[in-house]
Amino acid sequence: MNTAWVVWGGLVLGSFAVLETIALLNHREGDTLSERLREWLGIYPVKHWRLAASAALLGILVWFGWHIVFQQ
Repeated sequence: MNTAWVVWGGLVLGSFAVLETIALLNHREGDTLSERLREWLGIYPVKHWRLAASAALLGILVWFGWHIVFQQ
């Protein structure tokens, strides 16, 4: 594995960990990634596009998993 990938991966995961920890500790509504994702997908508060957005996210995740595991 290339050292640059390890550095970038560490920066991304470290940044996420710091930001999510701060959001969890300050107890403000809407700060965590899961709360943001629910709002963007229209799940909470409920929006008319929630089924389409959730299906699109699920489709992307299934495709990406298939791509990583079975494609070369």
